[in-house]
Amino acid sequence: MSTKATVEKLVSLCKRRGLVFQSSEIYGGIGGFWDYGPLGVELKNNIKQAWWRAVVQERDDVVGQDAAIIMNPMVWKASGHLDTFADPMVDCKECKKRFRADALVGAAPESAHGHEAAAKVTRCPECGGELTEPRMFNLMFKTYVGAVEDDASIAYLRPETAQGIFVNFANVLTATRKKLPLGIAQIGKAFRNEITPGNFIFRDREFDQMEIEYFVKPGTDEQWHQHWVEERYNWYLRLGMQKENVRVRQLDRDELAHYAKDTYEVEYLFPMGWSELEGIANRTDFDLRRHAEFSGRDLEYFDEETGEHIVPFVIEPSAGVDRLFMAFLMDAYDEEEVRGETRVILRLHKDLAPIKVAVLPLSRQEKLVPPAREVWAIVRKHWMSQYDDAQSIGRRYRRQDEVGTPLCVTVDFDTLEDQAVTIRERDSMEQVRVPIAGLVAALRERLEE
Repeated sequence: MSTKATVEKLVSLCKRRGLVFQSSEIYGGIGGFWDYGPLGVELKNNIKQAWWRAVVQERDDVVGQDAAIIMNPMVWKASGHLDTFADPMVDCKECKKRFRADALVGAAPESAHGHEAAAKVTRCPECGGELTEPRMFNLMFKTYVGAVEDDASIAYLRPETAQGIFVNFANVLTATRKKLPLGIAQIGKAFRNEITPGNFIFRDREFDQMEIEYFVKPGTDEQWHQHWVEERYNWYLRLGMQKENVRVRQLDRDELAHYAKDTYEVEYLFPMGWSELEGIANRTDFDLRRHAEFSGRDLEYFDEETGEHIVPFVIEPSAGVDRLFMAFLMDAYDEEEVRGETRVILRLHKDLAPIKVAVLPLSRQEKLVPPAREVWAIVRKHWMSQYDDAQSIGRRYRRQDEVGTPLCVTVDFDTLEDQAVTIRERDSMEQVRVPIAGLVAALRERLEE
C-alpha cells in the first residue's frame, strides 16, 4: 500500500470521480450499503472478469454456475447457518452504540476471543460507558416468500454463495460428465446483517462474493489445498499488487470454522492493519454429508478407478469483490510532484483499469472535433474509452491519471496534415506519435501484451 493512501483520501477520490457513492445518500444513507458509479462498476466488473478468466476460462477443471439468492430454508438448517452463523454483540449502556464483541478484542488480552473477549472488555471504546453482557446475533437477513408473512413462509437472503454450489453438485456432475477433481465457480451477491459495518467498503451488509468449491478425492485434499493457496496468492501479484503489501497466513486452530480442517488467508496491509482479502479453506466432506443427510439425496461420487462410492472433500477459495476493489485502489494510489504540482495517480494494472483509453482533442477548435470523434469511434469498438475535451490538455491528463487510465490519445492540429496522433503512457508520461491507420495495433500492443 502506498504510504500516501488513506481511507479518507480513497473515499474522497471514489465519490469525486464516480467510483463509489454512499447508498441512498440524499436520504442520509444507510450503513453497510454502497452504490458503484460509472467508473466503479467498470473496475468491479474488471476484477470479476480477471478472476473468472483465471479460475474458469484458463482451466479445464472448473466450470461456472449462478444460483438463486433465496433458497429453501432447509439449506441453511443443513449448513449450520441457522444455528451457528452469529457474532457476539454488546451494547453501551450510556451512548447506546452497538459493537461486535470480537472486534473489541484489541482492548483485551490477545488470547481472548468471542464471549471471553467481551467479558474482559467492560468499557465502551466510544464514550467509556459500561457494556452489556454479550449475546449472540444471527447475521442472516430474514424475509418472506409468498403472500402471507408467517413462519411457513420465512426465507433468508443468502449469507454466502457456497451453499448454492453444494446443493447443485450432483446436477453439475451429471450435466458436465466431468471427473474429480472438479471445481464449480460462482460470482454473486451475498448479504450479512453485520453489527458494525465500517472501514468504507471493507465490511458491508451487501457485497459480491467470488467463490470456488473444488471437489477432490479424500486423501488428495492437502495437496490441492496447497495448490489453490499458491494459485490465489500469485493471482494478486500478477494483477500488480505490491508483494510487500500482500501475504498468506495460516489460521490457528482456534480460528478455524467448525467445518474446516485447515484454512489459509490471503491478507492485505490496509491502513487499519493486515486484514483478510480471501480465505482458502479445506472444508472436508462436511457440506455434502450434511446436505445428503437433510435432503435424503445421494451426493456421493462414483470413483471409476477404485469402483468405490465416495463423498468428495472440498477446497474453497472465497473472496469478496468489494474488499479486493478497496485493496487494488489502495495499492495503486500514488502521489508525485510534476512541475511543482501534485499528480495523483492510480497505477492500476491495465486489465483492471476502468477506462483503457482516453481520446483528447488538443482543443475544442472546430477543425479538431470531427477527426477526434472519428478516432474515438475507432477506439471504443475495442476498449472501454472516454472522450474528454474540457479544460486544458494538462488538466485532462491529470484527470485520467487519477482514475488509472493507462493510455491517452491526443488529436492535435498536426493530425489534420499527417493523419497521426500521440499516445501518452500513464506511468512514465512518455509520448509516441503513431498513424491513425495503425492506432488499434499500437494500443493493442500496449494493452494486451
